[in-house]
Amino acid sequence: MIDDTPGDSRMKWGWFILWALIMLLLPLIMEDTYTICVLSIWALLALSLGLMWGFAGILSFGHAAYFGLGAYAYAISAINLGESTGALFLAVLVPALVAAVIGAMMFYGRISDVYLGVITLVVSLILYKFMNATAGDVYRIGDARLGGFNGIPGFPLLNVPGDPSAEIWGTPFYYVVAVALLLCYLVARWVLYSSFGRILTGIRENDLRAELLGYNVPLYKTAIFSLSAAMAGLAGAFFAMWSEIVTPGLFALGQSAEVIIWVIVGGLGTLVGPMAGAAILGMIKLLLGEQTTIDNTLVMGAILVLAVLLIPGGIAPQISAWRKRRMQRFLSSRSQQSGRRRRGRQSSRDSQ
Repeated sequence: MIDDTPGDSRMKWGWFILWALIMLLLPLIMEDTYTICVLSIWALLALSLGLMWGFAGILSFGHAAYFGLGAYAYAISAINLGESTGALFLAVLVPALVAAVIGAMMFYGRISDVYLGVITLVVSLILYKFMNATAGDVYRIGDARLGGFNGIPGFPLLNVPGDPSAEIWGTPFYYVVAVALLLCYLVARWVLYSSFGRILTGIRENDLRAELLGYNVPLYKTAIFSLSAAMAGLAGAFFAMWSEIVTPGLFALGQSAEVIIWVIVGGLGTLVGPMAGAAILGMIKLLLGEQTTIDNTLVMGAILVLAVLLIPGGIAPQISAWRKRRMQRFLSSRSQQSGRRRRGRQSSRDSQ
């Protein structure tokens, strides 16, 4: 597992290269790139929340708002621009700007954590209700009709920059998503282990103390809130390309709840954990979607309860702790064996 434990700034490049190779070789092993592509998209979404929540202590109950904004921004701009390059840029920029405005109002307004969670949830619900009410030809932005609960279909997909006719789909599209996920992980690590990230960790532990030390706490919180929203928007744009339609369901409460579950089960306070949680639980979700016997919501809720009871720290910290215990036992065993050999050699010399 890639080590992203706070306080250890050393990058385990061997693990990262292994992870990258596995992702790049997956299409050769699995013919279904459709599935591994959406799992990578969900991993990126979980990474965006895990970065903000795990290291800055900011929990957004409506993180799906920026996921949906990225998807809608991409679809609308792609229809108006006729290609994906500018649309993808706007899909990242729009959620970041919206998050910057909302974050500035909350953090400079000294909103407490409880009310912060409520506000982020309300923003997501407002967008969900608004998008559902945009049926009719009057609701359009340029050439793009919002479509109400039917959503927006038929927008241009990802294409080679400068050539709208050269669409990127299937396995090449998966590689684009995989590279974006790897790059976002590197950006997140760079942010966390820079001075900015260390200040964020201090704010998470005690924001009053950080402010007394002279740091602009609202500014730092707004910045990480916007960065998290930008990553979520990128995930939303990829999801729009993957599904070829965007609907108000992207803003739904269930989507926000799923992301929180992914982060908790994977391991809060790590970067790898939320991505692993999203991939594992996302796969379970897809498998459950093939049956109608059990309500999927009940199953996901049961998984969350069991994970909190059995592995309260999450999958990634549990595996990391297990590896450390194994390594300590191994080193202890080697030390005991070495001691016995030294004592054996010493007794042999004494007998002579």
